Amino acid sequence: MKKLLAVLLATLMVRSLASCGSSTGSTETTTSGDKVTIKFAAQGDSTPATQKSIDDFNASQDKYVVEWVDMSNDSGAMKDALKTSLSAGSADYDVISMDVCWAGEFAAAGYIQPIDEMIKSAGLKISDFNAGSMSAGTYNAKTYALPFFPDLGVLFFRKDIVSADDAAKLVAGNYTFTDLLAMAEKYKGQGGTTEGYLFQAKQGECLVCNAAEFTAGWTNIEGGLKEFKALTDSKATPADILNYAEGETEAFMNGVAVFARNWPYMKGCATTLTDDQIAYAPLPGGSCVGGWLLGINKNSANVEGAFEFIKYLASEGQIVQATDGGHLPGYTAALSDSSVLAKNPMLSDAGFQKALATTVSRPVSSNYAEASDAIQIAVHAYLSGDAELAATVSAVEAALAK
Repeated sequence: MKKLLAVLLATLMVRSLASCGSSTGSTETTTSGDKVTIKFAAQGDSTPATQKSIDDFNASQDKYVVEWVDMSNDSGAMKDALKTSLSAGSADYDVISMDVCWAGEFAAAGYIQPIDEMIKSAGLKISDFNAGSMSAGTYNAKTYALPFFPDLGVLFFRKDIVSADDAAKLVAGNYTFTDLLAMAEKYKGQGGTTEGYLFQAKQGECLVCNAAEFTAGWTNIEGGLKEFKALTDSKATPADILNYAEGETEAFMNGVAVFARNWPYMKGCATTLTDDQIAYAPLPGGSCVGGWLLGINKNSANVEGAFEFIKYLASEGQIVQATDGGHLPGYTAALSDSSVLAKNPMLSDAGFQKALATTVSRPVSSNYAEASDAIQIAVHAYLSGDAELAATVSAVEAALAK
């Protein structure tokens, strides 16, 4: 799930909390000259994007100045550091960068505050942003976050093998997983391929992402799991598909398979294929979102300034993130910006654009780790033939309710 970051970030930049000048429990407003200082807790970035975004925002302001608190690129370490500070009621950070999986937990714990009214007052709409990211940042019907940069699952396919009619169905999203199975069986073996379809069925976080897609964002759990198992059991997929994570799926880029589900980073992997042989499509049940969100510390003494910054970073600032950092835009309008499209030709692809427009999220939970573990165990047992469908559906529903 973090491979997109691995491609984009060349080095790890780690600083301890002590070096951030933390003062647990502080509620004082910091000023820099005549401007109010907004502290932005975000992961390290070896590209110029984050610093340029901050510099551009600061240059536009006569009231606020943002300071970047450079956190660890180890997401687990960053989460622990944030929880230590936020659980103590600290106001050390005003704006917080969060992995999409943290938002529900942070909202439930009271670490971040809802921003629905701020979004409305700013003249923005939920539909202005990536749907899956917004879903991941929603808890108990309240919006707590805006997108920093999203990631998403996408279907790669061999357009030199798949017929024009079938390719059109795929790109438009007018197909089901049952249709995909039929295509994988139909085209397997053509063009030197040995497999029809590669995806992630190994027990782990990747399995939760695939389950979110098969179940159309958990709206069709029984039907989606049936299709998941049908593909897993089929001869169109490798015999050891239950051990496939993202790394194993990269074999698509060496011409092994006709279809593969993976994250966009796979396009940058070493390949024997040319651009003319690869096309993209949305997943039938929606493309699962990964990436990062922006929220406001519940204890921030600078809420107005904090929202001004995340509003900028989630809207026009997305152009900087895309052009200088190579990130996918979470702001819909940025997807048609000429400078963004010039830097990332994939964004011009009709199938990829459809995937961006039809995203779903993993469970939004007050205890995501527990919910994820429960789903992984239940779904993998079902796919392995060690559990019945009804019991698996009940287990997934219980995990979603956590």
